[in-house]
Amino acid sequence: MTRYGQPAPMPDSIRQYMRGGKDPARAFPCPRCGVAAHRPCRIPSRGVPLAQVHEQRVNHRAQTVACCPTCQVPPTVPCHADGRALKDGAVHPARHTEAKGEAA
Repeated sequence: MTRYGQPAPMPDSIRQYMRGGKDPARAFPCPRCGVAAHRPCRIPSRGVPLAQVHEQRVNHRAQTVACCPTCQVPPTVPCHADGRALKDGAVHPARHTEAKGEAA
């Protein structure tokens, strides 16, 4: 392989670990500002990139990859309280813990 050729293929399962220091939520598109996966979140009105990811993006990742031990729902199903989905796509803190366990 030449020095400037295409890099060797890498499975998506380990690609995130090779992105040292990046939030795992960046592997998903941001529902708040609409940026693509693996791009930094931006302030929608000005387009300025942010150092952190939006909370909605973190919640989206947790909802996509982890079951919620609090309300007993499988991945991709929104968390609920008393039969109603949590406001603005929020998830229970226990689901965030489960999602971090998936990454480790």
